[in-house]
Amino acid sequence: MAQATGPVGWELYRSFLSVLEEGSLSGAARALDLTQPTVGRHVTALEKLLGLALFTRSQTGLIPTDAAHALRGDAEAMNATAASLERAARGFGSGVRGAVRISASEIVGVEVLPPLLVELREAHPQLEVELVLSNKIQDLVRREVDIAVRMTSPKQDVLLATRVGDVPVGLFAHKAYVERHGRPKSVADLAHHALIGFDQETPFQRSARATLSAWARENFALRCDSDLGQLALLRAGAGIGGCQLGIAKRDPNLVRVLPDDGSFKLTTWVAMHEGLRNHPRCRATFDALVKGLRRYTR
Repeated sequence: MAQATGPVGWELYRSFLSVLEEGSLSGAARALDLTQPTVGRHVTALEKLLGLALFTRSQTGLIPTDAAHALRGDAEAMNATAASLERAARGFGSGVRGAVRISASEIVGVEVLPPLLVELREAHPQLEVELVLSNKIQDLVRREVDIAVRMTSPKQDVLLATRVGDVPVGLFAHKAYVERHGRPKSVADLAHHALIGFDQETPFQRSARATLSAWARENFALRCDSDLGQLALLRAGAGIGGCQLGIAKRDPNLVRVLPDDGSFKLTTWVAMHEGLRNHPRCRATFDALVKGLRRYTR
C-alpha cells in the first residue's frame, strides 16, 4: 500500500483505536457518536497515510492486522494524553474546578472512597470526579488517570506518592454461616469450611498466601476475581473470606474468625504524576484522599 504524505490528524487515530476496542465500524461509530461511513473513511485515510493495512475485511467484520496490534499501545497513549489535556484545560480558572480522574480497586472505590468524594465535592462543588474502578494498575505516567489509590508502592520516579497507612485485612464469615457450620478454631479447621477466594492469582494473593498457607486456589469452594463479588458471597453467608476490617466492622452480621492467624495488612498509597502537583483540581483531590484514607486506616 502506497504511503501518502501530510500530517495525520488525531481524529483518524481515535477512530482506529475505537474500531480496535469495539470490534466493528458500527460499534466504533456508536462509541464516538459518529456515523459509520465517517469512521470507515477515517480508517481508510489512516491506512493510506501510513501506507499500512490495519484491518482485513471479512464477512464477520474487521480483523486487526499485526500492524494494527503494534500501533495500539501508542494510540492508547495518545488517547490518554488527549483526555488528560482536556481535563487540564477545563480546570483552568479561579478556584478548584474541572475534571479529575481517579482510579482505585473495586472494593476501595465502592466501599471506601464514596464518602470521601462527597466531602471533596462539598468543599469544591465545581470539581468533576471520574472514578475508574479496576484491579488493574492504571498508568499514571501515560496519564490514563490523574490520581491512583494503590495497594502497592509506586515504582516510577516521576510520580508523587504518599503512603497513607496500612489497611488491616482479616477472615470473616456471616453469622448465619457460623451458626450452620461452626467457627474454625485453627488454620487446619479451614479444610472443613467453604472458603471464598480468587480464580486467577495476583501478586497480592501470593503475598496473602505467604501469610496464610491455606489461602490457595485449590482450597476455595467459591472462586471470583472480583473483590465485590467475593464480598457479596461473604455477606450472603456462602463461606469464609477475606475482608478489610474497616469494611467488616460496619456490618454487624460479619463475624471475625482466626484473628491471630488469618490477618495481614495492605500498605496503601495515593499517587499522581509529578507534573500535576500545581494543578488546583489535582492538588485538592490528592490532599483530600490522603487525609480521608489516613482517617480510614486509623
